[in-house]
Amino acid sequence: MKTPADPVRDYLSAVEREASALPADRRQELLADLAEHIEVTRAEHPEAGPGEVLARLGDPRTIAGTALAEAGVGTAGAAWDRPRAAAPARRAKVHPSVPLLLITLPFLLATVVPDAPALQLCVGTLRIIGAVFLCTSVFWTPVQKTVGVLLAIVLPATANIVWEVTTVAPAGDEPALVANLATLALLAATSTWLWRSRRA
Repeated sequence: MKTPADPVRDYLSAVEREASALPADRRQELLADLAEHIEVTRAEHPEAGPGEVLARLGDPRTIAGTALAEAGVGTAGAAWDRPRAAAPARRAKVHPSVPLLLITLPFLLATVVPDAPALQLCVGTLRIIGAVFLCTSVFWTPVQKTVGVLLAIVLPATANIVWEVTTVAPAGDEPALVANLATLALLAATSTWLWRSRRA
């Protein structure tokens, strides 16, 4: 009788086969790490199918090649695949919502209470911390991080400097409120895009 296909078992078997030159203990450690990462990813993203989870891990041959290269067994060329294969072992220290909240909510608070210099300083500090968390996160690609920082930090800061230092901006509370609301909309849109594009 034919047993039903198990993509995870087949994937791990393929890694084990490709990494057969590794010492047995190193090979078992590699397989245990991969299995743990698969379980964590499936628990955090129950909507993702096994195929999607495994695709994020990478090709079994690439992972095995990197493990062989790190053990000094494989070819030197396998080292080129190291960043992709090393990704499963990297754990996120900060939840992906943290940088997005730090980038957006302090600006909202500053908009509600605009006449508090100490608060404005805290807001700037919190937003910078959010940008640092975003840039060091494992949930986004370098391109996504760059776009996120440009849209959520650099562009609003540049617009604010132009508004405060030059005479280009119209005077009065109403234009300032409109500008702040437009900035909030930009921050909310950027945070929503980053949240939806995050990876496991």
